[in-house]
Amino acid sequence: MHVITRRRLKDFAAVHPPALAPLLAWHKVMERTDYDSFADLRGTFPGADLVAGKTVFNIGGNKYRLIAVIHDNRRKVYIRHVLTHADYDRGGWK
Repeated sequence: MHVITRRRLKDFAAVHPPALAPLLAWHKVMERTDYDSFADLRGTFPGADLVAGKTVFNIGGNKYRLIAVIHDNRRKVYIRHVLTHADYDRGGWK
């Protein structure tokens, strides 16, 4: 999959340094793997959920949430938001 854009990960990690390693690990897995369906994705990321048409990943032991739009047919992942769990719960990202 092609992840667009890695910059959002780095910008978030600049404010939340402990998030850098788990975000880069997620990025590495996504870049090296193609998924044909959400079921395939859940094989690698069992905590991933579909919420409001987006895929939500638990990152860093559920401390952070990464929200992405995935186009399986184009092999592209668009990162929409990277949030702390508390910011995610406020729901302003929807």
